[in-house]
Amino acid sequence: MAFTSRTGHTQTALAEINITPLVDVVLVLLVIFMLTAPVLQSGIQVAVPKTKTVKEITQQRTVITINKDQEVFLNDKPVNLNDLPTLLRQGNTDTTNQVVYLRADEKVPFGAFATLMDAVKQAGITNVSIVTQPAESTPALR
Repeated sequence: MAFTSRTGHTQTALAEINITPLVDVVLVLLVIFMLTAPVLQSGIQVAVPKTKTVKEITQQRTVITINKDQEVFLNDKPVNLNDLPTLLRQGNTDTTNQVVYLRADEKVPFGAFATLMDAVKQAGITNVSIVTQPAESTPALR
């Protein structure tokens, strides 16, 4: 668009990009990522068993993971299985009310899983939940 100044010269307006909508979209995306980040599961790749009844985890809890190579992780940090009871007792004075989630790969032998459960029980924790994923429902055969 051209404008005429007082001196009679023609000037063109500089086109400006309105960045307000861009800032709005970026802020909305930031809020979405901030809200969903705590809900994401830990980054250790584990193929947990599939079950028909699954309860969603909405609160931050202590998660113990054992992968297919039988490596043990406490909240995404590798730990020695022998040190696990001590580490679980460190932050909490009342371990009887502490909730622990166990994520075990479906290929982990039961003996390794039982040893992990024993280490959790040695810490005095009795409220243990096993993490699974929902099984795909198949139609009933007639």
